[in-house]
Amino acid sequence: MFGYLLIAAAVFALDQWSKVWAVHALAQAPVHLTGFLNLALVYNHGAAFGFLSNADGWQNAFFIAVAVAIVGAIIAFLIRDGRRDRLTAMALMLILGGALGNLTDRVRLGEVVDFIDFHIGAWHWYTFNLADSAITIGALLLGVDAWRGWRNTAGKG
Repeated sequence: MFGYLLIAAAVFALDQWSKVWAVHALAQAPVHLTGFLNLALVYNHGAAFGFLSNADGWQNAFFIAVAVAIVGAIIAFLIRDGRRDRLTAMALMLILGGALGNLTDRVRLGEVVDFIDFHIGAWHWYTFNLADSAITIGALLLGVDAWRGWRNTAGKG
């Protein structure tokens, strides 16, 4: 069970390293990598998709509390049920590492460093970071795991 924590630690370390790099490398100007991908430094005061980014400042404490609750719930689940399913454990470790990465930014900076800018023509997706990517992949893996469990249960009944 605790071997899976290396996944969370790796996600956290890569996320924090990439954000330090982005703050230094992208401070002057964005970098255009392809016709659909830029690296552009953005400081996000909100959550996913800019949710609550224009609030009066209370949102940082709120998102810190939510992240701490999520981290606690994941750790409690792993202590209680962590040996049952590898896919679930890996998904939760991706979410844990990403949550800790963004939580660290919120506590340290009061905002989250984002820098990956995906776009199609003039339409730009919300700028994100490696922690956001890990959380998204972890959530998708949890969905696959739930669907797999549902199929197995439905096939027996």
